[in-house]
Amino acid sequence: MAENTASDTERRGCLLAKGAAELTQHDPTVAGRSAETMRALLTLLRTEISAAQRHGDIDSAADPERLAALLLTVVRGIEAVGKAGLDPETLRNIADTALAVLPMPEGRKRLATGRSPAREN
Repeated sequence: MAENTASDTERRGCLLAKGAAELTQHDPTVAGRSAETMRALLTLLRTEISAAQRHGDIDSAADPERLAALLLTVVRGIEAVGKAGLDPETLRNIADTALAVLPMPEGRKRLATGRSPAREN
């Protein structure tokens, strides 16, 4: 998402995000469809996180629902701040940091992203 947002130099934006921001308070149909879409995205992310847990890429003790909500918020946030003008490197750093905070199984090392790493404490 960071790469896609960074490469969209025309800042076209997302119909869902723009529609939800402008219309959900005034149009119950838009509000309902926006909420339905967000729930569907959460379900997709939760499914992928659960698969990553089964494969040992994310700590199996972590709550997939909470991680899905975090990642959805980060993805939607990257879109928003990217459209507002943050530079591509900052967007990539946000994505790298979000991935870096995912809980890893004990003894598992993170894969390198090929970019300068986010600071680890």
